[in-house]
Amino acid sequence: MDFIPQDLMVRFILPASPIEPIKERKYTLTHSDETGQLFLDIGIDFNYEAINLALRDEVVAQWQNDWQYCLMGKVYVDGGEYTEEEANKRYNQFIKHLDEALKAIVFGDRLFLSNYPLLLDAPIYIFFRSSYPQFRKLVDYGTPKQYLNQFQYEI
Repeated sequence: MDFIPQDLMVRFILPASPIEPIKERKYTLTHSDETGQLFLDIGIDFNYEAINLALRDEVVAQWQNDWQYCLMGKVYVDGGEYTEEEANKRYNQFIKHLDEALKAIVFGDRLFLSNYPLLLDAPIYIFFRSSYPQFRKLVDYGTPKQYLNQFQYEI
């Protein structure tokens, strides 16, 4: 599935704005199965109200700066409520759609990234939360610049 910018709705939750803050900036990406529309909430907290607790198919991420900036994301594969086979299906669905999700996050916050060019080369890591060891992992997904370059978007 390809990311279509017109299908993305971006909402800033105060005090977050299109250009600040870096510290505590958090993303909550959800979607509609019916329309294919993506919803990106940007704030200083995750938007738990937007998360469908029955599906748990959201992608959340935040900027962190321990020794360098990185965008640290999480997806919820399972917490023990699914069989291994069901968890495997969920894991594979996340793998299949994460590229599109990360394009949506980076594209949706491109004005912010244009104001902080040092973040363009920051690594993106996604943690797959699972009770099964084979699905619980931290994966490097490149940099925001790699995703923006797919749009020929000039910063």
